[in-house]
Amino acid sequence: MSTPALPRPGTDTVLDRGAILAWLREDDPARLGELWAAADETRRWGVGDEVHLRGLIELSNYCVRACGYCGLRSANREIERYRMSADEVLECARQAEEYGYGTVVLQSGEDYGIHADWMAELVAAIKREIGLAVTLSLGERPDDDLALWRTAGADRYLLRFETSDDELYRLIHPDLPGRRSDRFAILATLKRLGYEAGSGIMVGIPGQTWDSVADDIDAFRGLDLDMIGIGPYISHPATPLGDRSWAREIADDAQIPSDEITVYKTVALTRLVCPEANIPSTTALATINKIDGRELGLQRGANIVMPNLTPPEYRQRYEIYPDKACVNETAEMCRGCLQGRIEAIGREVGSGPGGRRRA
Repeated sequence: MSTPALPRPGTDTVLDRGAILAWLREDDPARLGELWAAADETRRWGVGDEVHLRGLIELSNYCVRACGYCGLRSANREIERYRMSADEVLECARQAEEYGYGTVVLQSGEDYGIHADWMAELVAAIKREIGLAVTLSLGERPDDDLALWRTAGADRYLLRFETSDDELYRLIHPDLPGRRSDRFAILATLKRLGYEAGSGIMVGIPGQTWDSVADDIDAFRGLDLDMIGIGPYISHPATPLGDRSWAREIADDAQIPSDEITVYKTVALTRLVCPEANIPSTTALATINKIDGRELGLQRGANIVMPNLTPPEYRQRYEIYPDKACVNETAEMCRGCLQGRIEAIGREVGSGPGGRRRA
């Protein structure tokens, strides 16, 4: 049976959940070529041809969580832990300004050694001394922390819900003792506080179905997210899911693969249902296709990349998964490489903070 017609920018045609599912299962190269073209057209209409560079600073690899796939999980005793100082983070932010980035992304595990007041002072210093947009990605923090950081000047907050399938989420993201995880509620709080709210998913989690990912894409639309990150599921070998011991058993034909073509389909369909959202071509995508994974992501709906500013002595220790792309590059090398890749596909590097453009 033929997949449904694709929406064109500015029309009333929408992809319903059934159409999303049909396109996720599509494997005909000619039809997929139509999907790539429609996503790229919608991207141009919704966010333009600029590719914004957001400098990533991985300031701590401590984490209290026990996620089943992540190398930063608290039970991993093999990892050498670190926290960057405020001066080190500020120096990275100054590099971002020097390279022309409009945003820095401060990312860590869910680390309560990062005190709320310390982070508020750091955000305020970046805004006061350097003037960049600040995106935070620090896990599930209390509402008071989120409010404090917003008051200090933080512009955006990223919190991926990973999967909208609650049973699967509980399996791979165990709750902390006495505290049930509810990322959808936190996303609502972020929007109420005035943040640009970002979320996203992994594609190909063991036990994740085609239907589940169709639900995820439909959820993006309902959440009206400002930024949506989509990457392939990659597990760290020193985790339960590294050997699939936590995997939920489902029928083989129901399991969605974690290959790059399925990620591209998910990115493209997300662009069609969320034309104004900022969508990165992720490091994880570049990890599974180091030759042109980022470029293909940008040609199939994405408009953001995140060059890494983390100092070399820390970068290899931020090992969410192994063999991460660009882990041995300096910040300067990363900047030059990405600019060349962007220009090679006929796009231009954006300037300014690159916030969401609303119609």
